[in-house]
This record gives sequence, structure tokens and C-alpha cells, in this order.
Amino acid sequence: VPLAILAWALMYQSGVHATVAGVLMGMTVPARQRHDEHHQMTHAFVAKVDPISKAVALPVFAFFAAGVTVVGGGGLGQMLGHPVSVGVVLGLVLGKPIGIWGGTWLLTRVTPLRLPGGVDMPDLLGVSMLAGIGFTVSLLIANLSFLPEDPVSNYARLSVIIGSVVSALLAAVVLRLRVRTLVRGNPEHTT
Repeated sequence: VPLAILAWALMYQSGVHATVAGVLMGMTVPARQRHDEHHQMTHAFVAKVDPISKAVALPVFAFFAAGVTVVGGGGLGQMLGHPVSVGVVLGLVLGKPIGIWGGTWLLTRVTPLRLPGGVDMPDLLGVSMLAGIGFTVSLLIANLSFLPEDPVSNYARLSVIIGSVVSALLAAVVLRLRVRTLVRGNPEHTT
């Protein structure tokens, strides 16, 4: 870890993108299993680093890569109350599930198309809510829609992140409730 931090700092100071240091450090981990090990060292690293990466590093990276500034611009309350912010959040949290779930419902009602066996509309509701997480394209569209110096551009980027987090939380709740409903309905099934 100290070597990785040093490599990152030096790479950053050199002007090369600091993620190159992470790639180079990853290539130094032996990928072959040694005779005295039960598992490859790469698997052990993944098991230890993966939870920290998913819970801390990835969200922080996404926030900073989005270029969101939460200081200035009239404060967080003004940013979140702006029509662009409200539209972006509602588009991700409500628009995507309405489009996916509603479109599927309509197609299965008016055409011969059907959902595959074992999948029904309540299952699809939680999955369609997950579509609000896809913030990469949303950030791209926000950046293309507004001039970089326009404060509304910052509002849109912050709203994409907020909408993605809200979508993820709501989808997790809906999917968990769906699993509980299915387990209660099938006493032989255990999770």
C-alpha cells in the first residue's frame, strides 16, 4: 500500500493520469499460484480490495470525474431546486422505469410478445429502476447540453449523481421486497 500511494503521487505529479499508477501496480501482483498458497494472490487482493473499491473508491471517483462543484452557485438548495436538476432527477428515478416497465407492459398486452418463463412484471419493476443508475451517458448528455461555464451544467451533473444514487436505493428496496414475497410464496425456497 505505501508503494502504491507513492507511485500514485509521483505519477500525479508527473502530469500523467494517476490511474496509470494503479494499472502498473496491478501488473506487479503475481498471477500464478505459488506452491505454498491455497489461492492465487490476485484472488486474495480482489477479495480484500473489492468491497472498499465498490463502496468508497468508485463513488468518490465518479463524483470527482463528473466535475461537480457543490460550493458556490447559490448553494446546494438552489442547485437542487432548479428546474434542470428536478428534471434530471425525475428523468432518472421515474422516467427510466416508466419507459422500460411501461413499454414492456404495453408490448406484452398488445402484441404476441411475452416475458420469458420465470419473469413477470413485478420482477421487471425493480430491474427497470436499476436503469436510472447509468450515469455515464447521462453525464455525457448533460455536458453536451450546456456550456461548461453555465452554472446549469453543474446542476445537471450533480443531479445525475443524485438521481443515480436514489435509483439504486429504490431498486434495492423494490428487489429485496420482491425476493421476500417470492420466498414467502414458496416455503421450499431458501435464500
